[in-house]
Amino acid sequence: MEKSIRQLQLQDLHYLEKMNTGIEDDYILRVYDRISKGSSRMYGLFFDEQLVSVGGYTIFAKQYVMLGRMRSDLRYRGNNLSTQLMNFILEQTLTLPNIQWIGANTQHNNVSARRVMDKLGLTELSILYSAISSNIAHLETGGRAWEKVTAISKKRAWIEQLYIQTGAVFPYECYYAFPASEKLFTEENFAQWSFFENPQQDRVLITKQDYKREYYLHVIYSWDDLLSQPGLWETMSMAQLELSIKVKTNPSIWIDLSPAQVQSLPNNHPFELPSPWLLYGTGQRLT
Repeated sequence: MEKSIRQLQLQDLHYLEKMNTGIEDDYILRVYDRISKGSSRMYGLFFDEQLVSVGGYTIFAKQYVMLGRMRSDLRYRGNNLSTQLMNFILEQTLTLPNIQWIGANTQHNNVSARRVMDKLGLTELSILYSAISSNIAHLETGGRAWEKVTAISKKRAWIEQLYIQTGAVFPYECYYAFPASEKLFTEENFAQWSFFENPQQDRVLITKQDYKREYYLHVIYSWDDLLSQPGLWETMSMAQLELSIKVKTNPSIWIDLSPAQVQSLPNNHPFELPSPWLLYGTGQRLT
């Protein structure tokens, strides 16, 4: 059999549909037209004319590359196909202009994907739990909702202090977190995202609209004191209600939590906590 690797085009969807990946209702089939063009690319490893492994990347903020969407045909697993393909894709991304960071995000329980990341020489940078809930009312304590920040300069100052100066990982979208740099944040981001300060102005809550097959209120909070800040959960509920009115449906709350934050939650917390996400990357500090 002849082995070859090439970029997949829109008309190549039928090759993916014939793969036996063992994944029911695979999302990449639904969004293939989006992830195979624009800022995204998909590649395939073929044996003759049979597609046996796929993978790809997406560029965010013109300088961040996120590798992913790895799939291999069950009938050909055990041959390091994903490693071969992703190494080829990594080499392609290294030739792209203006790229300063390359990484990947995979769940802790995805042992095969983690093994590929190790073989590619990527370093584990962070671990985040995607905590999802449709109703957080019983975490509220009757506190007053926090004040909304309207000045973009103040929003930018919070991001500068918490993320850019430290190079901390910022949950840019649901599923996609990146080491922070100035170029990750645009004026449009600051205009669209909501910031809320506590009365002492020493804490900030960031909320934004996201859509991953359904609407979410994506919430970002950087401290471990989730249960000792009056009004924190009331502010999230208020923002959730505002978004539900805007999108005319009931969005769930998605908050990315560190292991320490997860440990601080009560036993009866309302969140779904699937296997945490591990962010891998080149490890270098962006400027």
